Amino acid sequence: EVQLVESGGGLVEPGGSLRLSCAASGFDFDINGMNWVRQAPGKGLEWVAHIDNLGGTSYADFVKGRFTISRDNAKNTLYLQMNNLRPEDTAVYYCGKGNDRGQGTPVTVSS
Repeated sequence: EVQLVESGGGLVEPGGSLRLSCAASGFDFDINGMNWVRQAPGKGLEWVAHIDNLGGTSYADFVKGRFTISRDNAKNTLYLQMNNLRPEDTAVYYCGKGNDRGQGTPVTVSS
């Protein structure tokens, strides 16, 4: 059974940073591409970033230069380093593999 458990969210001021983590289990993490997606209040799911099994990355335009996706295959863990956060980044952040997602971790950017 695929399990994805996100952590690291919280309240941060504009311009601040957070690092999200996603602990993965129940599948071969090291051979799968992984995503981060988010859902802002009252809006639909929005793709944020992808990392393939070889470490190649891609980002939504609105996070390029601010967010960095990475993975540690030895720890079966996915990360999202978020810098220079903006109020519009406020959302619940989910890690995903295909159609599977975790329960999410909330991020609030506010002064």
